[in-house]
Amino acid sequence: MSNMREVARKANVSIATVSRVVNKNGYVSEETRLLVENVISELNYIPNEVARSLFRKSSKTIGIMLYTLKNEFFNEIISNMEEMIFRHGYQTLICTIGEDPERELDYLTMFSTNKIGGLIICTDMTPLGINNLPDVPIVALERILKDSIPSIDCDNVMGGSLAAEKLISLGCKRVLQFEGPSHLSFAQERSNGFADSISKQKDIKMHCKELDFNKFTEAEIIDFLKTHPDVDGIFAASDKIAASVLQCLKSIGKSVPEDVKLIGFDNISITKFTDPPLSTIAQPVHELSEMATNVLFKLINNEPIENLHQIIPVKLIERESTK
Repeated sequence: MSNMREVARKANVSIATVSRVVNKNGYVSEETRLLVENVISELNYIPNEVARSLFRKSSKTIGIMLYTLKNEFFNEIISNMEEMIFRHGYQTLICTIGEDPERELDYLTMFSTNKIGGLIICTDMTPLGINNLPDVPIVALERILKDSIPSIDCDNVMGGSLAAEKLISLGCKRVLQFEGPSHLSFAQERSNGFADSISKQKDIKMHCKELDFNKFTEAEIIDFLKTHPDVDGIFAASDKIAASVLQCLKSIGKSVPEDVKLIGFDNISITKFTDPPLSTIAQPVHELSEMATNVLFKLINNEPIENLHQIIPVKLIERESTK
């Protein structure tokens, strides 16, 4: 692949002149500009966005940082955001950090070095990471990182409460909550919303079991179910957990919804195809994607933001697992 130096050599101009043509910055005569553009076309030169960013104050690249790509809910959000970002004339750079603080810091350093145009963060971060954020427009999705950083979130507390109210209305008296990791803010909010609503019912007994969203096993679910054989209602903090709980209930001879009512969270595609289909708390994927992208480009364009932290309502989608 050709580079800027080869273009400059063939056009018999300086590298700085090629750079001005590529970046449309600075004076170049019309004759020279046409000459350079013809050579670029002839050599099939594709400007390197990172190299161009060194010439400009920032690149036309938006970074998206998240925990993992093994999550259908975030995959759909990222797909939507990538399309919206592209319409603004920007490219997208996606990275996953898992639970590795060094990896988190490496990506933040890369974002700072390459002068990205903006950053959307879809994962909780370490204090070190928060203290080393690049000096670019940033939007947090599904969490609050700093009071000064705009955030877009769904109402996780409301979601937990809706699940509790549904189980209460169905007459469940011994409920179980499979919580997400307590260190994840949105998982804790779901748990709190559910627990607060259940606690107001004096005749309902509640049990809780914390699970990792990505590393839980069916064995630990089955063990917990066996130690609580009288459970008649379950709320799972994600649809992935709920689908596994459904299979585990079947394996120990429990029927859904006859013996146990079951509700998940997220409304990913699997909920429509389980047997029975899962009731779930639906997050507004398109609205989350659109609002996060719009807020980021308002920051990039120095436009005012009326509400720094925005929360979007969720809703219960009832299917056969609670009927």
